[in-house]
Amino acid sequence: MADTYDLIILGSGPGGYVAAIRASQLGLKVAIVERERLGGICLNWGCIPTKALLRTSEIHHYLTHASAYGLSAEKVGFDLAAIVDRSRKVAGQLNMGVKSLMKKNKVTVVEGEGKITAKGKLSVTKDGKTTELAARHIIVATGARARDLPFAKADGDKIWTYRHAMVPKEMPKKLLVIGSGAIGVEFASFYSDMGADVTIVEMLPRILPVEDEEVSAFMHKALTKQGMKIHVGAGVEKLEATKTGVKAAIKGADGKVVQDDFSHAIVAIGIVPNTEDIGLEALGVKTDRGHIVNDGYGATNVPGIYAIGDVTGAPWLAHKASHEGVVCVEKIAGVKGVHPMDKANIPGCTYSRPQVASVGLTEAKAKEAGRKIKVGKFPFIGNGKAIALGEAEGFVKTVFDEATGELLGAHMVGAEVTELIQGYAVARTLETTEAELMHTVFPHPTLSEMMHESVLDAYGRALHY
Repeated sequence: MADTYDLIILGSGPGGYVAAIRASQLGLKVAIVERERLGGICLNWGCIPTKALLRTSEIHHYLTHASAYGLSAEKVGFDLAAIVDRSRKVAGQLNMGVKSLMKKNKVTVVEGEGKITAKGKLSVTKDGKTTELAARHIIVATGARARDLPFAKADGDKIWTYRHAMVPKEMPKKLLVIGSGAIGVEFASFYSDMGADVTIVEMLPRILPVEDEEVSAFMHKALTKQGMKIHVGAGVEKLEATKTGVKAAIKGADGKVVQDDFSHAIVAIGIVPNTEDIGLEALGVKTDRGHIVNDGYGATNVPGIYAIGDVTGAPWLAHKASHEGVVCVEKIAGVKGVHPMDKANIPGCTYSRPQVASVGLTEAKAKEAGRKIKVGKFPFIGNGKAIALGEAEGFVKTVFDEATGELLGAHMVGAEVTELIQGYAVARTLETTEAELMHTVFPHPTLSEMMHESVLDAYGRALHY
């Protein structure tokens, strides 16, 4: 006999475990299936442990530039094993936190490999033993994994994925980072600040290609100033691990191929959804390039089967997965007034030095959509708090619809912008116009004042620059 539930969730990442908690709050009997560790990639191998590493490199940067603050710090060094250990302990603490949340919310945790065997049925296998589960509703939240180069598989020794890059046994002396999305740029920033000679190779014409063009250009200049070498419109034609490092053939934008040697390489060229061997094909669940197709409420084309998070496609963000999980579960439970997922209001963050954050349309995308726009921009150098912090590089950019005053998008680069962007995300969710933003009182002295000034600048009213 199968163990019966109202809802089974396959995968316990930020989409899965949040969906489980919300379902329990709504009175559903819930089981969650996980083959590795509760919390998924985000808590164990992604968002959280990388931020622990980046905090270390940030402090290391400040120590090596202590004189800029009237301080002295001699013989600054580091213990790589201790750095990694701290990061893993942070991940472990949060893993235990999710376990506690599952217990608190009376969610049954089933460990093992899960597979949907029929509509409403799922089997879980661990150590040769199989457990049968049944539920009217099944949510697939299996996430995704790093994409390998087809001609050079990551070996964990010299060629790394993000997982290997988080637990290095040695500090790279000369590092090649292939791909300049958020993951690639964050690792480039960490290792550069820890003293590595870093080279970034990006196939597209600019780094951080999903960001506003001005932000990409600023980041290219900032990272180059820090000592990184950046090749855009370029590709790695060959990558070969040796006993001493990595040999790479890099084809530049001019078509010329240059050979170079590195101590290590990080491959950050995207992800592959975890949709294999979980029973989707037999049920006829529709996919697009491997990603499960869902509607704004998480429903697939097969009744009773839902999908949320990275397994459904871009944007591949933990907070998107969590929100999708809540929306999906509330729709299943019949909560009134549930709004479908609006991907246009999902903020994106890159925790490099400097940080990058954005929400909504870029200036180019707004123009492509046929909008007549007003654009505001305010630099960090015009903000007193930024100057006092010694963080005067960066800017805040806002894009408004000329006719209605709708905030179409906001784009930031500089210190702590990943904390600031939520202000604009709230504004977009509330359908705030430039008038309400102008009339909002921002505290002084804060970095957030730049958000106000950028809005004012769009309408020719900036006060401090």
